[in-house]
Amino acid sequence: MGAHDAHDMGHTVAGWTGAALAVAGSALAGVAFAAGSAVALWGGLAVTGSGALAAWLLHLAGWGKATGPRPDGRRHWRTRDTAARDGHPDCLGCRLVGRTGTAAAPAPGPAARLSRG
Repeated sequence: MGAHDAHDMGHTVAGWTGAALAVAGSALAGVAFAAGSAVALWGGLAVTGSGALAAWLLHLAGWGKATGPRPDGRRHWRTRDTAARDGHPDCLGCRLVGRTGTAAAPAPGPAARLSRG
């Protein structure tokens, strides 16, 4: 059992990609600032901004996660979120593209129907 097994820290492909681009862009901007290069500074800021854009696009493509914890079996960072197609409830990123997240819940499986008895 790992240290983070009880928590869903949001480690996703979208999160890791956005964070990596933001760190790389910030490092480039910092070095450019110290070196006095305005072109490289603006380039670093553009890479930093592209991190937010990349994370948002990957979230919309299903490589992010909804707000809140995921079920235990879906917490691996490379697990694709199939609910992203309809949008996540209370998700600003989904609402910006018109996804409301109000799709009906999937029908219960056979075991759930049998237990209602």
